[in-house]
Amino acid sequence: MAFTAKTGLKAIFGLQMGIASVLLAQDFAAVAPEIRWPTSAPAVSDPVAPGDQTRRFDPDEVRRPPMPGIPMEGAANMPKRLFFEDRPEGGTRIVGAIKEGDGARFAEWLDRQAEVPETLWLHSPGGSVGDALQIGRLIREKGITTEMDEGAFCLSACPYMLMAGTERRVNAGAKVGVHQSYYGQSTVLPAFLAVEDIQHSQAEVIRYLGEMGIGLGIMEHALSTPPDEIYILLPEELTEFSVATEITGG
Repeated sequence: MAFTAKTGLKAIFGLQMGIASVLLAQDFAAVAPEIRWPTSAPAVSDPVAPGDQTRRFDPDEVRRPPMPGIPMEGAANMPKRLFFEDRPEGGTRIVGAIKEGDGARFAEWLDRQAEVPETLWLHSPGGSVGDALQIGRLIREKGITTEMDEGAFCLSACPYMLMAGTERRVNAGAKVGVHQSYYGQSTVLPAFLAVEDIQHSQAEVIRYLGEMGIGLGIMEHALSTPPDEIYILLPEELTEFSVATEITGG
């Protein structure tokens, strides 16, 4: 069949609608996870081993159980947004989901401190990528160390905060996980603008990894893991990609 302007327009329109359908499905899955096909991956709390590192990811499921081995003051479960408190052992604990506006909240909290904390201890299921990057850049600017207790989680957008520490200590019993990011904006139509926005956001993440000196190989695991699953990095991968400068408690 001869290629004409008319058939060319039809092909472009079909491609555009196809992309739009995929992006619409992603939006629908993001706002209604309970009615999409569930992943068969084990729970994020289950142990991992080399080659068996993909786990089910539901931020609410991560938030509900009390934090193993981590005493809390002010909340029995993980807060719905970032919560800052002093640890009796020293340093400051940052706990909870990362919501839009938490980057500004962290900056304001940091300004109120008499002294910049030497260490920030992390426990979060992730959340807003943009706010995590904003927090991370402040952490690096202030020369703060990041650390994780045994039993703590740092998932989804949280590793961007972990990566920012001038030193990054992760307990062998903690879990750091990455996956495809959902940027929280409608991607319905026009599809070409949605794709452009996602590409811009991914470019910002890659730029950030370069700023922090993180191995870009980590993106292979992030981009190949869907949003309803999480890839748990092994201790050797944490050091290989420079996410951690030291693995403790092993």
